[in-house]
Amino acid sequence: MAGLSGVVFTLSWWLGLYLLARDPRKPVLVLAAIGLTGFASVVALDAVRVVSGSALLGVVEIYLVAVPGVAWFAVLLELSRPRDRWRDRAGEVALVAAVAVASLVGAALAGTVDGPLRPGHWVMFAAVSLSTLGALVYAALRWAQPRPVLGFAAVATLFFALGNAILAIPLGLVPSWLALAATGVDIALLGVAVALWDAFDEGQALRADMLRSCTGTAAVALLFGGQVLIGLAVTTEHVALTVLLFTSLAVAVAVNVLADPLAGLLDRIAFGRSSRLRADRAALRSTEAALPRLSTNPLNEVDDETFARLTRRALSHYGDLSKLIASPLTALPIIDERLAARGAPDQPLERANELKAVLAERIAALKPRTGGDFGTTEEWRYYNSLYFPYVVGVRAYAQNATPAGLDPVARQAWQWFVTEVPQRSLHNWQNAAARLIAADLRGTLVGGTV
Repeated sequence: MAGLSGVVFTLSWWLGLYLLARDPRKPVLVLAAIGLTGFASVVALDAVRVVSGSALLGVVEIYLVAVPGVAWFAVLLELSRPRDRWRDRAGEVALVAAVAVASLVGAALAGTVDGPLRPGHWVMFAAVSLSTLGALVYAALRWAQPRPVLGFAAVATLFFALGNAILAIPLGLVPSWLALAATGVDIALLGVAVALWDAFDEGQALRADMLRSCTGTAAVALLFGGQVLIGLAVTTEHVALTVLLFTSLAVAVAVNVLADPLAGLLDRIAFGRSSRLRADRAALRSTEAALPRLSTNPLNEVDDETFARLTRRALSHYGDLSKLIASPLTALPIIDERLAARGAPDQPLERANELKAVLAERIAALKPRTGGDFGTTEEWRYYNSLYFPYVVGVRAYAQNATPAGLDPVARQAWQWFVTEVPQRSLHNWQNAAARLIAADLRGTLVGGTV
């Protein structure tokens, strides 16, 4: 059983870290990562509890098993958010908090993860399962995602909500090996569904990037975990070696998946004030990481709605070259023409820089010709909504944001955003402005340089 638990742990731990590494600023990915790594932690803790017979671990585990279900409920709520409209998260946060409280109350009533089945266990089953199924139905009615994503999420959520295998395993409701095997399938579906959603949302390829990460994880897991499994087979120190198995797998997988941020941390420690060297190395790493995600689908086969969404994503990543490298818009014919005009090499980083320049020109074209650098009339809205947040870096709605360091014009814009522009309005203006720029860029696919 230690081997099967190790496989399920590795799969869940890897998928959680992989999603987190894709973009730690996206709530969907962070929530999914919390659920998956929490699930992995429960699998490891349960294996150690069974071997050691510790009653204390049973008490800890009953609270920890609530984490994956609550997190996946939050993921489904987040996925149901309309992509093209701003929406306050206060209601969703309240729903997630309510489910979390109900789960914790059930855990307190149950007392421990061990059987027999108690009323507290039923409360946990109901809190997680009913809320997740409700969120799935709600998301299915609102989702504008490709059918494979919805199919994966539906199957995975049904497995999770109806089976709740991570709670059923210690209770002995089904054979442990069967519950673990079903859990492994479920975890794979959950992780792939969220990764598919993110790749679709960003217009990126997924297979090559995910396959490379999976292959590397499998190699290090076999190398480190295999040695411990051999030790478990030939010695009687099962408790210590079981702990060593999961800690070794956790560290090995984390080092493999989080290699880039760890390299950045080591650069800061080793190179100190050499910011130029650190920046150059970071640019090379981000380029290397982005290349497997670059989609090869022809842009002229993309419909208008998708093209507008890709343009919106590229604008939101204006200040992040590592994101622009993986943008499908780097394949625009105008990029080829501009690179040829200045004799630049056809390389991913050059394409990303050229795309950034093209976006800057399109944003500048939205500026009214009435003179001045800033205005608050209706004709200034589209320009203001893109130029100041993305090009200048005005973050008016960020927590504890101040206008410190901004030039006088940007300070005016910051004050205007804070006092007169609701966040919902800014979001809507940005979407409308992105559609204008998308229509302009789409014209270059057939009309040459504009």
